[in-house]
Amino acid sequence: MTNPKIKAIIVEDEPLARSGLESYVKEVDFIQLVATCEDALEANNAISHHAPDLMFLDIQMPRLTGIDFLKSLSQPPMVIFTTAYPNYALQGFELDVVDYLVKPYPFDRFLKAVNKARDIFLLKNRTGTSSGTSPAYFFVKTTNKLERVVFDEITYVEAMENYVVIHTSGQKIVTMMTMKNMEDTLPGNNFIRTHKSFLVNINQVTAIVGNEIKIGSSAIPISRQKKNEVLERIVKPG
Repeated sequence: MTNPKIKAIIVEDEPLARSGLESYVKEVDFIQLVATCEDALEANNAISHHAPDLMFLDIQMPRLTGIDFLKSLSQPPMVIFTTAYPNYALQGFELDVVDYLVKPYPFDRFLKAVNKARDIFLLKNRTGTSSGTSPAYFFVKTTNKLERVVFDEITYVEAMENYVVIHTSGQKIVTMMTMKNMEDTLPGNNFIRTHKSFLVNINQVTAIVGNEIKIGSSAIPISRQKKNEVLERIVKPG
């Protein structure tokens, strides 16, 4: 069985940059380009009509910047920023984008970004099931292999810049993945975001002390914004 193609849209106001990106995308056999847009308003319509998996998004555009457009989306697709301005990189990764390409970028750098998007896309599809029952494990890509991770063995997940550290009872697994993608992958009934940088397995919590969750000897912070939700989910009757 072949893997499904990644449906992608391009959002770029500069004709030359848009044409170059289109030519790059057409070289990659696992991406299907479904729309090309000149600004955020066109992109908004394209997302409604095509439900893309991936968006190549310029930052400096008329009327609405790429960053503001991304913030306006309640369920955005995966995003690869394409921009001439490297100073937005940190802000981009805080928005859980897949990658950040600074123009002009060569094809090999573009390919590295879309391969990362493909890994995330395949992970999401691999963990989904047609029967409606949740799988017991998933795979993540580490330095030189795909590693099997059992959901129940995860204690917590920690964000570290543009990768995450999956903590289990016996090891730490480092993988290039955003926190949002990890949150989408893990079963929501068992895991909760306690902080922008931490996801916790509810079943592994041993105590809550002040603004920290205890899992064995580890202390995971609870943000002020998340505290009520965390207490409601974890400290519940029955």
